[in-house]
Amino acid sequence: MPRISPDSSLPAPAYRNPALTVEERVADLLGRMTLEEKVGQLCLWDARVEDLSFINTRQPGSVLHVLGEKVNRAMNLAAQNRLGIPLLVGEDGIHGHSFWKGATIFPTQLALAASWNPDLLEQVGRVTAEEMTPTGIHWTFSPVLCLSRDLRWGRTGETFGEDPYLIGELGAGFIRGYQGQGLDDPTAVLATAKHYAGYSETQGGRDSSEADLSRRKLRSYFLPPFERAARAGAMIFMTGYQSIEGQPSTANRWLLTEVLKDEWGFRGVVVTDWDNVGALVKSQKVCATYADAAIVALRAGNDIIMTTPEFYEGAIEAVRSGRLAEWEIDAPCARLLALKFRMGLFENPRRPDLERAALEVARPEHRAANLDAARQSLILLQNNGLLPLDMAKVKSIAVVGPNADDDQQQLGDWSLGSSQHPPQAGRQPREKTTTVLDGIRALALAGASIHYERGCSIVDDDLSAIPAAVAAAQAADLVVAVVGDHLKFVGETQSTATLELQGGQIALLDALEKSGKPLLIILVNSKPLVLPASAKRAAAILEAFNPGMEGGRAIAEALFGQINPSGKLTISIPVHVGQQPIFYSQVRGQHGDRYADMTQEPLFPFGHGLSFTQYRYSNLRLATSILARGQAAVVSVDVKNAGQRAGDEIVQVYVSDLVTSATWVNKALKGFARVQLAPGEKKTVRIELPWQAFQIVDAEARNVVEPGEFEILVGPSSRDRDLLKATLRVE
Repeated sequence: MPRISPDSSLPAPAYRNPALTVEERVADLLGRMTLEEKVGQLCLWDARVEDLSFINTRQPGSVLHVLGEKVNRAMNLAAQNRLGIPLLVGEDGIHGHSFWKGATIFPTQLALAASWNPDLLEQVGRVTAEEMTPTGIHWTFSPVLCLSRDLRWGRTGETFGEDPYLIGELGAGFIRGYQGQGLDDPTAVLATAKHYAGYSETQGGRDSSEADLSRRKLRSYFLPPFERAARAGAMIFMTGYQSIEGQPSTANRWLLTEVLKDEWGFRGVVVTDWDNVGALVKSQKVCATYADAAIVALRAGNDIIMTTPEFYEGAIEAVRSGRLAEWEIDAPCARLLALKFRMGLFENPRRPDLERAALEVARPEHRAANLDAARQSLILLQNNGLLPLDMAKVKSIAVVGPNADDDQQQLGDWSLGSSQHPPQAGRQPREKTTTVLDGIRALALAGASIHYERGCSIVDDDLSAIPAAVAAAQAADLVVAVVGDHLKFVGETQSTATLELQGGQIALLDALEKSGKPLLIILVNSKPLVLPASAKRAAAILEAFNPGMEGGRAIAEALFGQINPSGKLTISIPVHVGQQPIFYSQVRGQHGDRYADMTQEPLFPFGHGLSFTQYRYSNLRLATSILARGQAAVVSVDVKNAGQRAGDEIVQVYVSDLVTSATWVNKALKGFARVQLAPGEKKTVRIELPWQAFQIVDAEARNVVEPGEFEILVGPSSRDRDLLKATLRVE
């Protein structure tokens, strides 16, 4: 379509008048648009290519994977189009501004979740938005609200863990941080709740396999975090890759329209995941042509079609042939235009300001926020008293293991150098990341000897470097072994058949144990892994997951006692891969409580995390023992720091409905609180459980609170023996 230069002598069209309502501006603009312009607005194009002429030939409403000055080029081209509709620019800001060189890369979602701190997540989201917006980005594809189910799934580390309630609370924190003061906040980015919904219910841990889910199961576990995101104001929902009961998520009108838009009142836009509409034709094969796929996708409730160029011709053909009414294009187009007007993009397209971007990514406050996030993410899984280290007794340390000095594995997935971006884009500057080895060297007392040996590889079985690692161990007072996984085994399409430590790591740990020196294991991994016997016998185990750029500093602070670890698992760590799935909130009714050949209990349960002090729980009480309809329950418990160090404890409240009309879980997390305690200090922790905390989903897939007796369970983890109990009757 030829570009027409605006005539300044003509009055500005109504849609250019910010004094009008959004509805008036949308109606005016939509009335001026051709079919081709409307369809173009629905397209989200991959802009990694050098030739951006598609912005004039197809007039897309949004682009992704475009950074820096290239954003200016794209915006200039969009401004030349007949109506000058501004672009919406999206990018992956998953745990920081993922692909911007030098940006602050935080711990991954699973690591951040260990903080059990929505306010921390809000701070992380805020910093990420402040670094993304000056680079010209309006929209981040985060947070992931999928439940972890089968740990073999390659995207486990992108989740907040296994509990629907906790995922919703942490996701809401991220959303608040990303979206700042509102849509017209120039330092805010749009949050994306993904992948809606059930994507993580895989078969065999394989990515994007058919999800065996009923609507009742969706409502019970998979939809609540997304409903929480909608209530928290997330403006974008992204569909999953998988299908449910024979229906691809992109074609699921019940999910996208009846539940999300009609039932929950969602007024934002729905975007497909990468080429989901193309998959209807190419891989899922439920549509014969792209015209068919366009009809299916639009009628299901999708508003933006990500990276399916064929959708453009397919949708136009569907309208021209009379199979699709033009109003069916108008409706999603109007939703997107309303979003752009509400963001103020017609007045301020929010162009990149690279000088400000350079200042933002260098702000010491951002580095401090990253260090705080890494500290709160650390989980002390096991400790026989070795930690914190007594440096009066430890004069030499052998630091060994493939992840001890590997900045890329420490940053994890969704960062420069990971599989989602081309290798030519480079990696994050090495000096921005403090590895575990860096941290230990920086914080060890003057005169202490630190000797490093890599020991082995994760991606091959070469054991030739193990003797040097053992020699270093034998010459030291203490061995710090940093093991875990590698980006080769992480991410989309990269699920694993096993959860064992890969490469030569098991042989390395076995050999280090035989050295006879105290063994401290640091886990730098994307997801829970099965530990060998030598690891289980270690003096201490510290779980870091992928702790981001400041992870090495935070880990060293924990080893030397400068901080007291407070993180708690949001995902269960299994004894064996065959225990999958092992999440804590299992439905009641199975025969027996163990496998014939091993336990069903995890090695470390959901909610577990030790401290350098000890906490004592007592005096659990309820404000009332009988709850009337619609009331909230108030739970109080006394928590005392019985040790010699200050610390933060995470108090967890679970609910168990003792008799239900349909099968239900044994217990479910419904409240939590972080409490700071000085040595010897006791505090009363008060947590309010709203009426909805007592809901189940009945056999007709309705959310109901049924009268009867409930147990309220409070303690430091989900393990029954750790929990105090009180009984509540609901009328």
